Amino acid sequence: MRRVVITGMGIWSCLGTNKETVAKSLREGKSGIGLEEKRLEYGYQSALTGVVEHPVLKGLLHRRLRVGLPEEGEYAFMAAKEAFEQARIDDEFLQNNEVGVIFGNDSSAKPVIEAAHIMDEKHDTQLLGSGYIFQAMNSTVNMNLSAIFHLRGVNFSVSSACASGSHAIGLGFLLIKQGLQDRVLCGGAQETNYYSMASFDALNAFSKRMDEPTKASRPFDRDRDGLIPSGGAAAVMLEDYESAVKRGAPILAEITGYGFSSNGGGISQPSDDGSVIAMSRAMEMAGVKADDIDYINAHATSTHQGDMFEAIALDRLFRNKHAWISSTKGMTGHECWMAGASEVVYSTLMMQNDFVAPNINFENPDEYSEPLHLATTTQEAEINTVLSNSFGFGGTNSALVIKKI
Repeated sequence: MRRVVITGMGIWSCLGTNKETVAKSLREGKSGIGLEEKRLEYGYQSALTGVVEHPVLKGLLHRRLRVGLPEEGEYAFMAAKEAFEQARIDDEFLQNNEVGVIFGNDSSAKPVIEAAHIMDEKHDTQLLGSGYIFQAMNSTVNMNLSAIFHLRGVNFSVSSACASGSHAIGLGFLLIKQGLQDRVLCGGAQETNYYSMASFDALNAFSKRMDEPTKASRPFDRDRDGLIPSGGAAAVMLEDYESAVKRGAPILAEITGYGFSSNGGGISQPSDDGSVIAMSRAMEMAGVKADDIDYINAHATSTHQGDMFEAIALDRLFRNKHAWISSTKGMTGHECWMAGASEVVYSTLMMQNDFVAPNINFENPDEYSEPLHLATTTQEAEINTVLSNSFGFGGTNSALVIKKI
């Protein structure tokens, strides 16, 4: 079995639009949450959202290639571009070597709704143009990235709710480990427009703490009242270790374990058992024990049930262990389909810079979070091994182990 390393990373999020800015935000515990008043006009109960800058692609990408890109695809292009640049992979390399792409994406709402509006008003499919079909498909991100960057390896999307980005990295890891691919660009992308999250708002899933936007996302805190929708894109370039060394690529970290499970219960019901199985499988594959983990990037989204069940699972595996635990969603909100990928980038940036980002807005524990070794302020610490958790609707669970190399 081959070793799998990260040779490039890219990030476009509410914490910043490059790795350097994001690393600074993480260290400072800076929130990227704000208000979008249009959400209230549209009928939302909460205007809270991660504030993500929209990239300007004119001059970077030919119009012919831009026409099929939805919002999340634009974020993914920017993240992929940064990852390729760090990995020292240029167009000539891509033209002469097989590189795959697996991205997590579980919706593309805006083009679907916009096309429906045109049809409702004009009743003529000829007015839709050619872009909507490519923007509207769940596979839009990998389709577009494959065409833009001339990627000729494995090419598909992972659609598994809020674990999509993590599963995408896990599957890329397995393909390389088993010798089926040498290099796979993996990641996750999430649209941030208000069309995309109305049904979540209908579930009363969102925080309504609009008087203090930066304090609204409160993972593990007793007084949490819901998550904050957010988004953007994250990309990691995964490669076989030997081929990466041979071409002189920078080696940022090693993926050593991937664990997964399904809860098999209610469609929106979390499970501590399912979480424990995914984490345990990841650690077993990586050949590590609870004592070896230095940092856990928790999934905790600031919902009552989700945080509670994850806290129970973490306590079962890591009580009295030294691993720091934090959920970066206190700063970012819930980046949904991209979260499993962005949190691998966030964790690797912490590993490279010897700190643990804080679980901000944690003021009062509840009975479940009280035993956890939470980093409520930034901790200067050497991090050699990270466990990153991602869970989603439908009971899907994913966990990844990342090591310093």
